[in-house]
Amino acid sequence: MRKIVLYIAASLDGFIARKNGGIDWLFSDADYGYKQFYKSIDTVLVGNKTYKQSLGFEEAPFKGKQVFVFAHKPGKPFPGVQFVKNPVELVQKMKKLPGKGIWLCGGSQTISVLLNAGLCDEIILSIHPIILGSGIPLFDVQTEIDLKFVKSKSFPSGLVQLHYLVKK
Repeated sequence: MRKIVLYIAASLDGFIARKNGGIDWLFSDADYGYKQFYKSIDTVLVGNKTYKQSLGFEEAPFKGKQVFVFAHKPGKPFPGVQFVKNPVELVQKMKKLPGKGIWLCGGSQTISVLLNAGLCDEIILSIHPIILGSGIPLFDVQTEIDLKFVKSKSFPSGLVQLHYLVKK
């Protein structure tokens, strides 16, 4: 069965973006394992706000991957990008199909829906050494979620990456 992996960065106080969606505080000085992770997946799950923000970084983000954007209304399409309304139903079907890993990219609403539905298998969280004080929270879960620690890695920049399995 395919795995859904939340691979994301957050501030030390648990925010994935500023209140206005800004991510200018994220480190971009090193790879932090991103290229290796990106090779391990063939599908990206992303919320509409996060997808729109990614369009500001490159014209067609997530090239070479199948992308599902969770939105009530379709947005700007690119090859390999599909807009869907029901993330839970889609993910339940996708997990049973052959393929590589599936990246749960964000944002906060999409993460919460899939975590609350018990559909996330792993969490790889990069904690940036900054306290934002406010912003968009990483988690908004309505249930307790038990995790099994896999490993951690620290970097000279102060970033710490935590890897967990979600207990079922």
